[in-house]
Amino acid sequence: MTSPRTADRLTRILSMLPWVIANPGTAVDEVCKRFGYERAELLEDLNLVFVCGLPGYGPGDLMDASVDDDEVVIDMADYFARPMRLTAAEALMLLAAGLAVMSSGAAPPALASAVAKLQAVVVPDEGTVEIDLAAEPETLDLFRGAAREGRVIAITYTAIGSGSTTEREIEPWGVFATLGNWYVRGYCRLAQAERVFRIDRIRTAEPTADGFSPPDEPPSPVVRYTPGVDDVTARIRLSPRSAWVADYYPVSVVDETDGSKTIDFSAGDPSVAARLLVRLASTASLEDGDEVAEATRELRERILRRYG
Repeated sequence: MTSPRTADRLTRILSMLPWVIANPGTAVDEVCKRFGYERAELLEDLNLVFVCGLPGYGPGDLMDASVDDDEVVIDMADYFARPMRLTAAEALMLLAAGLAVMSSGAAPPALASAVAKLQAVVVPDEGTVEIDLAAEPETLDLFRGAAREGRVIAITYTAIGSGSTTEREIEPWGVFATLGNWYVRGYCRLAQAERVFRIDRIRTAEPTADGFSPPDEPPSPVVRYTPGVDDVTARIRLSPRSAWVADYYPVSVVDETDGSKTIDFSAGDPSVAARLLVRLASTASLEDGDEVAEATRELRERILRRYG
């Protein structure tokens, strides 16, 4: 599974490369400003691109990406300068994904125009494409209407991880479907923070008389973990061998040095971080977090008792 952090990084790289190739001699500051980079982040992505290329992977097949006299230079990557050509199957999958997002009610206005243009090419006027998403829950229209009208909804929700059931009031921003499930994203008044709720875990949903003003730009419709005020946070030092954790899990990167990373890992239960630390063994170390340290010690003792 690709994490949102990795997907965002790849998207930015694939957007940056064609532009730099089309604008040779561009200064580092201009690339950073246009694509939202910090200088260190840009250099890291250029180093990643430097070892990529087409199959064969000989010296003549790999891209050359570097900074020369404060100018970003990318050579041996002409295939990025040409518009991408999709196969029929790829175009159909892209069209299906676009139609699916539009049917969820979470599509930005620009998507409708793009889907219409793609549909005109992929499916002639006499053809039809039907997208069958997971069966829509009965409450879906309620959340869609609440998001559109700015109306607070009172819900009874059972959490997937803990199994606990709580009464909450939420300010729905929108609904979306992913990985076979429907979700509602919005502001939870109980947690006093942004939350994503799986709709099939919502036991009851009732409109209230309260209204709210939705954000001007709601977050992207993706499932991600948002730390709460009651969560336990552990500061963990990752060696280069375990640095992948920062890309796979929703964490905050505090420091990066010589391939190692220091992260803040938050979870509702300290045992979550404890299991990760036991799994990583000597490739990671806990720098701060008393509750996680205790949970890790107990977990290791249980494992030793079980396996002797």
